[in-house]
Amino acid sequence: MLYIVIGNVIVFVLDMFSRYSFSHMLTFVPYYIFHGQIWRLVTFIFVPEGSKLFFVAISLYFYYFIGNALEREWGSARFTVFYGIGVLVNIAVGLVLSFLYGLNYPWPVVSMYYINMSLFFAFAALYPDLQVLLFFIIPVKVKWLAWIDAAFFAWSILSSLFHLNWVGVVLPVVAILNFLLFFSSDAARIFGRVRHRTSRQTINFKKATKEAKKDKGYLHKCAVCGITDADDPNMEFRYCSKCSGYYCYCMDHINNHVHIQ
Repeated sequence: MLYIVIGNVIVFVLDMFSRYSFSHMLTFVPYYIFHGQIWRLVTFIFVPEGSKLFFVAISLYFYYFIGNALEREWGSARFTVFYGIGVLVNIAVGLVLSFLYGLNYPWPVVSMYYINMSLFFAFAALYPDLQVLLFFIIPVKVKWLAWIDAAFFAWSILSSLFHLNWVGVVLPVVAILNFLLFFSSDAARIFGRVRHRTSRQTINFKKATKEAKKDKGYLHKCAVCGITDADDPNMEFRYCSKCSGYYCYCMDHINNHVHIQ
């Protein structure tokens, strides 16, 4: 995601000196693609959405923050597959829609806007109760922002249907399907975890954790700030897979700590 954000910044800066003509050479326009400008099949990823510095900076910071969090949680390979599938499907949709609009249609057909926005669904699925500052001021949980994002997707689809804008219908649907397809394994793991709760091993584990909590007064303790589940029962704790050993961190430090080697 870092490379994508850097590419967007470079294109935006060059646009400022070229009156936005530079990004016009990179967007996904089938007319020019079929006339030899095949670089547009890739370069449309780096075209920023919008022309205002403030909104572009906010959106790129958002993409960088969400993308890095997902990459730390999944690993670079899995995140690349998730994002890469969105890119490839967008390319396929763009080429199919080009025949619907006609090969002589000289305007952009697809962009990465909805795929980038769908990253928030993945982030909310992993950290639903994480609290962020909306506009750097208003504290709100990620899951509520995800509902707002879903409402925006629904409104975009319905308004595009009303105006018979098939691009506006297909692109958000493709982004949602990419998210649902990729998270099917996570849903299966969640259901498997529910079935596992009835096993004898799970019952013994509950007994062991109850005894540990009775001895120490808590079960989980953050290795950075020292907060425990006894101090804040609503706090979520996770173990870092990149640290050597079993080190527990609260949600405030799971993505913001020095890995212990």
